[in-house]
Amino acid sequence: MGVTNRLACYSDPADHYSHRVRIVLAEKGVSAEIIDVVDGRHPPRLIEVNPYGSVPTLVDRDLALYESTVVMEYLDERYPHPPLLPVYPVARANSRLLIHRIQRDWCASVDVILDPRSKEAARVQARKELRESLTGVSPLFAEKPFFLSDEQSLVDCCLLPILWRLPILGIELPRPAKPLLDYMERQFAREAFQASLSAAERDMR
Repeated sequence: MGVTNRLACYSDPADHYSHRVRIVLAEKGVSAEIIDVVDGRHPPRLIEVNPYGSVPTLVDRDLALYESTVVMEYLDERYPHPPLLPVYPVARANSRLLIHRIQRDWCASVDVILDPRSKEAARVQARKELRESLTGVSPLFAEKPFFLSDEQSLVDCCLLPILWRLPILGIELPRPAKPLLDYMERQFAREAFQASLSAAERDMR
């Protein structure tokens, strides 16, 4: 049974940052009203609660939060079971560092590829860098069932939206990336991950 509450989440159904938050909600079994924001058409209420009008934005009664990592950490603390960050400070800091690296190294490439304003040369370079980087870290996925962890974590919640979008990013991973491909197959089959997908995301594969 999901937790009943008055949460609302403004989310772009095709955006990988919004997808992160929907994965966390699904992992926690928290029911929230998902309000789709597409093509820059911002509901007046979103502008009221978030001066940037950005997504994802989470509204919990009188509290409005934006920036996906802020929203994810709030949800993890507000709904502590199952925990998606380690208990111990060192492990927790390492998880935050991994999230930062995903953001800086991989999300930056995804954003260049998907931005219609990007020049083709920049897109080609970002695609090459992302493919090579993912292939390079693939052996790490052979060590544990989740990304460098025995349990599902916020790190996975940041990584999976990127991996799900590889076909629309024009990236096909080579055979040596088998540990990563196996990880993707396991994760994509999870009930929570399937529940997190919007109709637009289902059409990506």
